[in-house]
Amino acid sequence: MRPEISISTSMTTRPPRPGEVEGENYHFVTKEDFKSKIKQEHFLEWALVHDHFYGTPSEKIVEHLRDNKDVLLEIDVQGALQVRHKFPRAVLIMVAPPTLEELKKRIVSRGTEEKKLVEKRMEVAYNELSAYDKYDYLVINETVKESVQKVHSIINAEKCRVSRLHELWNDKFGGLLK
Repeated sequence: MRPEISISTSMTTRPPRPGEVEGENYHFVTKEDFKSKIKQEHFLEWALVHDHFYGTPSEKIVEHLRDNKDVLLEIDVQGALQVRHKFPRAVLIMVAPPTLEELKKRIVSRGTEEKKLVEKRMEVAYNELSAYDKYDYLVINETVKESVQKVHSIINAEKCRVSRLHELWNDKFGGLLK
């Protein structure tokens, strides 16, 4: 990953899966703790998904943005739309599976979900994928390597977007941009 990009670590009330590390994959907390943090407006975004809460703590995000770092959030559609509402200039990239069948295969191969939960996840995935047009970009995740390259390309392109460069342009060229 590039040093100017930070990846946010979400908070969740679900139990860790085998191999997941506290603070690296997620911050694992109780439902009571999570609900308390909601009341304290601790989150940039949060949602209830599959009977568990997930959220992005705002403090680190604000810190990274102050340090001029781009921040990647791995969040669901509900969360993405909350971020867009709070940060209209946020760039939303949906990373989608090549097919629903492939998604199901990937979920099942993890071996962490019961059959009933797999079906529920598929139903949610179908609904989320149908919201693709609310995003700025769509990356079909055939391979992780290829998807990462596409996301890097999107980030590079966004850094060249004229609407993001007004202040820099004016500083360098004395207001030539109207």
